[in-house]
Amino acid sequence: MEPPPFNQLIGHLQAVELLIRAVTLQRIAPAYLFVGPPGVGRGLAAENFAELLLGFPVDPQSLPSDETSKLTRLRHRIQQHNHPDLLWVKPTYLHQGRRVTADEAMALGLKRKSPAKIRLEQVREIARFLSRPPLEAPRSVVVIEQSETMAEAAANALLKTLEEPGQATIILMAPDSNALLPTLISRCQCIPFTRLNPEQIAQVLTQTDNGEILNQPEVLAIAQGSPGQAIASWRQLQTIPPELLASLNSPPNSIKGALELARSITQALDTEAQLWLVDYLQQCYWRSAQLNQVDTLRCLEDARRHLLSYVQPRLVWEVTLMGLV
Repeated sequence: MEPPPFNQLIGHLQAVELLIRAVTLQRIAPAYLFVGPPGVGRGLAAENFAELLLGFPVDPQSLPSDETSKLTRLRHRIQQHNHPDLLWVKPTYLHQGRRVTADEAMALGLKRKSPAKIRLEQVREIARFLSRPPLEAPRSVVVIEQSETMAEAAANALLKTLEEPGQATIILMAPDSNALLPTLISRCQCIPFTRLNPEQIAQVLTQTDNGEILNQPEVLAIAQGSPGQAIASWRQLQTIPPELLASLNSPPNSIKGALELARSITQALDTEAQLWLVDYLQQCYWRSAQLNQVDTLRCLEDARRHLLSYVQPRLVWEVTLMGLV
């Protein structure tokens, strides 16, 4: 028998109670904002909530056994994001005139020069998707990951859709409410998600066959209570050349060494990986008793800000590493 929705979600009891109550009382809001850090279970909660909205019962064990196969197919389609009444929107990069997600960019081996974002064309696709009635389910569902990456034009276009979503529910995800326009937030019901405690993180990592991450203190420190971030950081760590990591175990001890290291970083890593490297170095250098941690962290934080402002990466790393000599 299929387990009920939210069965695999660890923690977030308040969020689960709010969502289940909305369905059982048939008081479903036209839009929800899942607020909380990435990697703590917001995506899984959105999938589970979509199951309920698209026809999966709150208590599947009360149904006859012959309904199990139907529920299994429904759950699989939702998990694969290919249900006709579900539109799952992810931030994208532009590559040769077409949009690609982060997973597709990694598979293609693309050099990511700027963070992915939700684009105006994607918001227009949402409007077209909601312009038709649902085909199989009682309502349509749209999930927007990293909605904080929307530019103002895309956010304003989405605002029109939120005002009249029709027979649909829209779920936005953002790290905090300040990341979105107040006009968007006012049209959503906020559902809070918090960071997990160490025991919950260990449970998630063990269940997902990522237990080896528990022996990586820098990776766990970067994650800050987010098992999803821990897994992403661990995977990113595997892509960094070992010799480059070894050379970064401590700051360079000469100007020449700083310039050579800056060249190595920019040749080996794209901008997205360099932003992760800033987090990694902050954790590594913070643990070093030989450094002035405050000045070091400030220097690396300046590097992050400049990388996000599209300053030439090699120049950023040259200035940063010379400042750490």
